[in-house]
Amino acid sequence: MITAIREHTVVRNGIIQIPETDLPDGTEVEVIVLVGEDTDATDYLLSTDANREQLERAIEDAKDPLQRTYVDVNEL
Repeated sequence: MITAIREHTVVRNGIIQIPETDLPDGTEVEVIVLVGEDTDATDYLLSTDANREQLERAIEDAKDPLQRTYVDVNEL
């Protein structure tokens, strides 16, 4: 049997907190995060230092032709 627990929360400093539940310690759970359309994707992607640094590196890499991989779609 599957039991669903729905909680609304806000990401703070890259951390998602779920309020305390009645589930016993050691219960295995699967968490699915749904981000609403009202969340600005850019703000979300830049919300943590790690994400921001990775995106900045990717932008710099994209400027360097040696970092690019070219694919001929006709060969796919």
